Amino acid sequence: MDRPAPLFATFGCRLNAYETEAMKELVAQAGLDNAVIVNTCAVTAEAVRKARQEIRRLKRENPGARIVVTGCAAQTEPHRFAEMDEVDLVLGNAAKMHADTWADIAHGPDFIGQGEKIRVDDILSVRETAGHLIDGFGTRSRAYVQVQNGCDHRCTFCIIPYGRGNSRSVPAGVVVDQIARLVAGGYNEVVLTGVDLTSWGADLPGTPRLGDLVRRILKLVPELPRLRISSIDSIEADPALMAAIADEERLMPHLHLSLQSGDDLILKRMKRRHSRADAIGFCAEARRLRPDMTFGADIIAGFPTETEAMFENSLRLVEDCALTWLHVFPYSPRPGTPAARMPQVDGAAIRDRAARLRAAGTARVEQHLDGQLGKTHKILMEHPRMGRTEQFTEVAFAVDRPEGRIVTATITGQADGRLCAT
Repeated sequence: MDRPAPLFATFGCRLNAYETEAMKELVAQAGLDNAVIVNTCAVTAEAVRKARQEIRRLKRENPGARIVVTGCAAQTEPHRFAEMDEVDLVLGNAAKMHADTWADIAHGPDFIGQGEKIRVDDILSVRETAGHLIDGFGTRSRAYVQVQNGCDHRCTFCIIPYGRGNSRSVPAGVVVDQIARLVAGGYNEVVLTGVDLTSWGADLPGTPRLGDLVRRILKLVPELPRLRISSIDSIEADPALMAAIADEERLMPHLHLSLQSGDDLILKRMKRRHSRADAIGFCAEARRLRPDMTFGADIIAGFPTETEAMFENSLRLVEDCALTWLHVFPYSPRPGTPAARMPQVDGAAIRDRAARLRAAGTARVEQHLDGQLGKTHKILMEHPRMGRTEQFTEVAFAVDRPEGRIVTATITGQADGRLCAT
């Protein structure tokens, strides 16, 4: 009788999704079956709660399966998961990316009380990225490539360095080789991902910068039609990156910024490295270099000690930076971080501020969509009737278009937060 194939559940960022795809290959190679692997996120308390809830559901629906919990929350709170009756093994973030780990699990005594329930090492001692490469995930049009992991900064609200470790970079040659293979496999767009992307290269010989990597990719893989970079820290944008924004048409005009707040005192208490003026200045310069540039941003609502006036500075930042795509995070304390020990904002006020930020974001999206009417875009088709513009705006089509292809179309309207094209 065939045993059930492994199931996977993923929470959190694109990097986690990328690593789940890599784990699928490692687990298959190891011959592990009848198991559920849950890749957790630690960015908020709500993310941890949802992971625990999902673990219970998965066990109910797969009573005979063995449950492995890994990811950032497993790394930072291993005992919280190990105490769950549903969980058979808690696996650290570094170990999950090694083939030997899954071979040991598949063939060794690491389940059902026969071995250690927690296998979590000191992530801060890890100095290299795991050598895993995948052939892309998501749609067959866009691939994500991990070029960096970990973070050397210690923002007071953030638990992620303790889940991911210090910053490590994938060498440029490895990145270029993978992208060349993806393009040969039919991908028309590649997204560079990492935890702290603008720190790429600091640990490599010669200390190259992210802009150097972007330039090298575009030069050495001329067949790549579109390159994107994911979330960046704007204060660390290097001159080569800014030059690429200005003159590399294949670098897409969309940047997601880790801003977090629009108030200088809150930024200082967050231990961020930029000021409000820095953020506004960066956005103005990027738009000057690339007039069609659009911005997304992470903003936290209700950080400890945030007053209404401080919050208003964050709210105004949406217009001052011309932000379009907002990721709003209601603040939740993470045990072990300095911010958790600061005076907290009332929960109702946090929820209200988050709602107001989201409303501002929705209004900005409407403005952006209205501004595209009549314009012609090159749209990468993710599905037969849905694609994305260069600025990452969704476009709906009334008739099928070839999935994975870049098509040229004129915007005729908007509906439900999407553009419409013929």
